[in-house]
Amino acid sequence: MRILPIIMSGGSGSRLWPLSTPSQPKQFHALATQRTMIQETALRLSGPEFLESVVICGRSHEQLAVAQLEAIDHRPQAIILEPFARNTAAVAAVAALIGQEIAPDALVLLVPADHVITKPDVFRAALQTAAATALDHIVTFGIRPNAPETGFGYIQRNESLCDGVWSVKRFLEKPNLATATEYVADGGYDWNAGIFLFSPQVMLEELNRHQPDVLEATRSALENAQVTERTRLLNPDDFARCPSISIDYAVMERTERAAVAPCDIGWADVGGFSELWRLGAKDTEGNHSSGDTILIDANNCLVRAEGPPVAVIGLDNIMVISTPSGIVVAPVSRAQDVKLAAEAAKKLTGTI
Repeated sequence: MRILPIIMSGGSGSRLWPLSTPSQPKQFHALATQRTMIQETALRLSGPEFLESVVICGRSHEQLAVAQLEAIDHRPQAIILEPFARNTAAVAAVAALIGQEIAPDALVLLVPADHVITKPDVFRAALQTAAATALDHIVTFGIRPNAPETGFGYIQRNESLCDGVWSVKRFLEKPNLATATEYVADGGYDWNAGIFLFSPQVMLEELNRHQPDVLEATRSALENAQVTERTRLLNPDDFARCPSISIDYAVMERTERAAVAPCDIGWADVGGFSELWRLGAKDTEGNHSSGDTILIDANNCLVRAEGPPVAVIGLDNIMVISTPSGIVVAPVSRAQDVKLAAEAAKKLTGTI
């Protein structure tokens, strides 16, 4: 089965401010490896089972995306530019329309640009396992939980469709700790990674059934796009009519053709600095640092300096992120609250 990778390069990564900003969100940073996250994603989706990729990104990120992909000799067959964000249902609609146009007999793999997958071979095997089901279902890849995580949504499995793939009983919002603990103990729940495999026709049918206004607006925006040799800029007037809604709310929670393929692919979404500390290489005191940093009697700290040297003395379990866009100092346990700082900084300066 041929697979058309469509890379979603959106979002602002506000929980990683001031490292991640709207002008250069987290997928354009080297966080878990020496390459940026969009580069790692593109390389992961290269090989004999994959067609040349398509990238969907914001208009303001075109040059950044092109430069980073050219640096690894990866040239997408198309780059779709959004004039502004309209959430993931619009992206899924565009992906299905593009897939139907350029490879109607292939399966579309819709994947975020800002995730870590440390077991790419296992991921490819999961794709092959799910391919037959994806001919008439929309398959999402569930990550088998190794802990009661409260920062992710969950998917409850229903009946087995084939070896390794289940129908979906329900999607669940981010739980509290007690509920997440119950999910993990049950064994029938997986983290929702937001990775989808589907036939273009199936996605279009389900969008038309459950959220036709999204499909109509994106179809018009694509038909009336401004086209260059390498890009298509979606028509702003048409795209503005598209409701801003996630693909989970628009389709996955309502369709009877949702399926889940649980897998252990070494997945992380690097949604905050605590995750960056967990993934990063550490010294003997448990510190993960980059840039010009000085650590004295410090333990289990995250220190990132993109400018003058940063010194941490006699502190444990804290993070210091220093960039030209701002500085954050907080306990690693408060990493999720960085989003609040990003929002406050935006109001303060109007430019972040």
